[in-house]
Amino acid sequence: MGKNNRFGQAEILNDAELDRIFKHLKNREHKLFFVIARYSGERFGAIAKLKISDVYGPACVPLDEITFPANIRKASPNGDRSTRQVMVFERFGEALTLYKPRDPDTIWLFPSSIKDGCAITWSAADKWLRAAVDRAGLSHRGISGHSLRRSFITKLYESGMDIHQLQQVTGHKSISVLQKYIGKNPVKLKESMSKIFA
Repeated sequence: MGKNNRFGQAEILNDAELDRIFKHLKNREHKLFFVIARYSGERFGAIAKLKISDVYGPACVPLDEITFPANIRKASPNGDRSTRQVMVFERFGEALTLYKPRDPDTIWLFPSSIKDGCAITWSAADKWLRAAVDRAGLSHRGISGHSLRRSFITKLYESGMDIHQLQQVTGHKSISVLQKYIGKNPVKLKESMSKIFA
């Protein structure tokens, strides 16, 4: 069950819904942010604080891995933070090339339009997303920035990645926390049970 008035878990989206929202994003910066969220499964707060050098090399060519430094990532319950590196696969790299930053002379991948020398806030990115969700006609769903993270994790799991591989990809220290991100799909569960007891 999705969010209701910002309570509950973020809705999990399929590829068609993600594509629909993407088409309603206003500009290339919004599209780049969405691409990184969709294909990395990282939280909006960390993406907002990325530096160009975390994603792109010389001449704005995408790196083989995006680095999310520990200091921009959410802390675990015990206060620890860890750096996460995300592999840039072919489709991801193509999107990063297409929407690369226009001003490679700035330090921030997403510089603030309000405060010089600063990165945007996660709430600014959340506003972009909510506006695109509204334009896509999906505002009745419990969609938030966390929907992209849950959708990423659920898709990997449903594609056959086991929980330990998934833990390596997402950087979760706790399997029990990771499991909360995986959507429950009763149709897939029934199919699996049918195969086991055929």
